[in-house]
Order: sequence, then C-alpha cells, then structure tokens
Amino acid sequence: STATARTLTPTHRRAITNHTNQPPYTHAAMAAVSMCHPALLSSRSASAANLRGRVVARRGAVAKAARADSNNESRYGACWPGRAEVPNDVPLLGNGNVKRISLLGSTGSIGTQTLDIAEEHPDKFEIVALSAGKNLAVLQEQIRKFKPKMVSISDGAQIQELKDMLKGMDGPLPEILYGAQGMIEVARHKDADSTVTGIVGCAGLPPTVAAIEAGKNICLANKETLIAGGPAIVPLAVKHGVKILPADSEHSAIFQCIQGLPEGALRRIILTASGGAFRDIDLATMKEYSRSDPAFLQKKATTHPNWDMGAKITCDSATLMNKALEVIEAHYLYGTSYDNIDVVIHPQSIIHSMVETNDSSVLAQLGWPDMRLPILYTLSWPQRVQCSEVTWPRLDFIKMGDLTFRAPDVEKYPSLTMGYAAGRAGGTMTGVFSAANEQAVAMFLDKKIGYFDIYKSIELAMEAHKNELILDPSLDEIVATDLWARDHVLSLVNAGKLTELISV
Repeated sequence: STATARTLTPTHRRAITNHTNQPPYTHAAMAAVSMCHPALLSSRSASAANLRGRVVARRGAVAKAARADSNNESRYGACWPGRAEVPNDVPLLGNGNVKRISLLGSTGSIGTQTLDIAEEHPDKFEIVALSAGKNLAVLQEQIRKFKPKMVSISDGAQIQELKDMLKGMDGPLPEILYGAQGMIEVARHKDADSTVTGIVGCAGLPPTVAAIEAGKNICLANKETLIAGGPAIVPLAVKHGVKILPADSEHSAIFQCIQGLPEGALRRIILTASGGAFRDIDLATMKEYSRSDPAFLQKKATTHPNWDMGAKITCDSATLMNKALEVIEAHYLYGTSYDNIDVVIHPQSIIHSMVETNDSSVLAQLGWPDMRLPILYTLSWPQRVQCSEVTWPRLDFIKMGDLTFRAPDVEKYPSLTMGYAAGRAGGTMTGVFSAANEQAVAMFLDKKIGYFDIYKSIELAMEAHKNELILDPSLDEIVATDLWARDHVLSLVNAGKLTELISV
C-alpha cells in the first residue's frame, strides 16, 4: 500500500523491487508452459481423462521449472559448473619452480597446517605474506621461520611490540601493516600466486575480493566467502578467471571427483557427514537433557567423535549446521540444483563426499580424517605432491573396516531444512543463515542460550529477513546483512525470546 511504501527503508524498497521486477516465469518456466500449451489446445476433442492427464503434466512441468527458478540455479553462475578442466601445461613444482603463497589467518588452525605443509615442501611452496590477529608470540616464530615480505596484524598499537620481538632475526624485517587494509594488502601481494583465506567470518570478504581482482587463485577455507558472499564473489571470480579451490574435506572431495567429467555429466552431489556428537542420541533424550542437564548438551556438543577441531566448528558438526552450510557452498561452487544435493550420515568419515554421474556411476574420494590433504591440494593443484608415509599415513582398507551410511534425521537436525530453504531463497538469506548461527553458537558456548535455542534463533532471524531479502546484493549489503543478523539474535536474547535455559 501507499501508506506502507512511505515507511519502507531503502533496503526494503530494493528488496521489493527485486521481487516485483521478476517476471512471473523465467525462461525455463515459460518454455515448460509453451511446450504444454499446444497439447491443451488440441485436447478439446480428447476425453476428459486425457485432458486431466495433460493438465497434470502441465502443472508438473511448470512446478519443475518453478523449482529451478527458486533455486536461482543460473543467477550467479558457478566456480566449477559441473566439471573441472585440468590444465596440462603447468610446470611441475620443485627444481626451482615454487608456488608463492599469501596466507590470511596464519596463527589459526588452517594457517598453522598450511605452514606445516610449506615447511615440509620448501622446494614447492614459498610464503610471501602473512596476516594474523593478536597472537604475536606464534606470529613472530612464523616470521622468523618463513621470512615473509609482508605481515599484517589486527591492532596497529602492537606493531612496535612485534618489531621488538623480532630483534636479531636472521634477515630483514618484513613490512608490517595492520587492520582491514593490512589484510587486503597481504591478500593481493604482488608476488603471490595464490591466497589462502583462513580467517573466520565476513572479515574475510574484502581481502578475498582484493585477491580476486589482483588475479590470485583462492585457496578457500573461509565459508562466508561463498555462503554469504556467493552472489557477489562467484561472478567476480568468473569475470577475472580466478580459480576458487576448496580447502574443506567435503568440497575438496567433490572437486577431485569432477575433474575430467564431460560437459553435463554431473547428476548429483552427495555430501557425507559424520553425524557429529549427537548422531547416536535420539531427539527425545536430547530434549530431556535440555531440561534436566543442559551442561551435558554443551559439553557433548563441543566433543567431536572423529575430528580434532575448534569449539565453534565442532558445535556446527553437532547441530549438522556445517553440512547445511556445505550444501549452500556446493551450489555456488558447482552450480548444482539444491534438488540434486544430498546429505548422508557416514560415521567413519572415510568417504569425504561423492558425485553421481548421468549413467548412475558414483565417484568418491576416500582418506583418513585429516584436514591437511585438502589444504595441500588447494596449494598444489593441478599437481599431486609426493608425501612422506610417516607424516601422511596411507589409507589401509583392512584397518579401515566397515563403511556405513544412514539418512539424516531432519527433526533432530532442523538446520538442514533451514539451509536448503536459505539456499533456495538466495541473495542475502544465506548470509543471514550463517551469521545468525555464528552468533547463536557463540552465545551457546558462553552459556547464554540453550542448545535448541541455536535452531530457534536462526529460524527467527530468517523469518524476520524475508521482507528485506536482496537477491543481487553488493558487498557492502552482504556485510551489512551479516551484522544485522548478529544483532537480531542478540535482540532475541535480550527480549527473552530464547528461553530454553530460563525454563530449566
């Protein structure tokens, strides 16, 4: 209404414009209608039964096209649209040919593992730039060992402290920068061939954009880059001819499986999930614990049965939120319809993910649970680096034992349903989904909300964002939406709408 329009924010207005400017059918839906329309015209002389059959077929065709429309399948493009061409003219690493690496988040888990790989293969990888937060003790050791040309820290007030810690180091001091601009300069360092994005949250978006615009391939270990930033990042990477190389185990597995596939051969992606900490506890028992012993749920949620990870990622595995996020990532990376991305529980975590081709063949990538392998492959691609059997144990099929699979319980893990819904909505909804979860998990770990409040907060944030959805957001709008989602979850707690712990 006119009265409503006067009160809309610019974000509201743009969201409504994006929706109302869409035609009632995209080309796919119109094609479905036009194909069925002649049949409907000729059906005047057909029996009532035949007419009903054709009407049902028409509705089915339109519904199928509408589902494709709602997936925004071709709206943003894809980093690797259903296949990965392997270049065959890349010089072998080693013997004087090194790949130069810029590393964001050097003191975190991804960063330290990346540096372990560089240390093990100094003839193949050189670290030219590092960024870190406030852990100067670890950073100064990294600087002394790898001698980067540029370093950035989060707080400019600590620059002199870092310089003092580096006194007497062998070789010249690196150029030391700080803050958001410092990260950007590290990401796009002129000597870097590839940039490893090992920092958490939307803070990773601006440096990733800078690296892409500078033509650096991206070793992607920051989920928000695609989950929140996909609508802006994917077209940008395609425009600049930059390769987005996934560093998480599931998407690395898919990436390895689709190499060499012919055009149009990919039918389905199958993401495997360990099932997390609660895979063998039924929902009724979990709800009873939420009433009688919420501390048990919190401790259990941060203890992973297979992987050694940080508290937040381990909690995401317990809620299966990590898999919901990976579904969205799969769509942006490979352009696969959400209807053709499945999740299966695989407790052993040996098969890291699979793809099904049009002829019903299934290709899988297997290995021991070890994050170093996907990180290594982002650095070495398209080559395979020979690794020591001592530090990189080979897969033993006898020791591996049985491999089992089961369907995920969507009632126990509502994150999956919400993740598919966010992905199909597209635009800024996926960023809201991710940011609301991140804020909720932080408050859960801080014992401010209960376990099931994590799901509730995400659902409420998504519902509140529906009228402000932006289908083609700018980077600034993506970041602003991320901040809004976090603030919204905080407001839910302050308003007393997340009451799981209060009711105990």
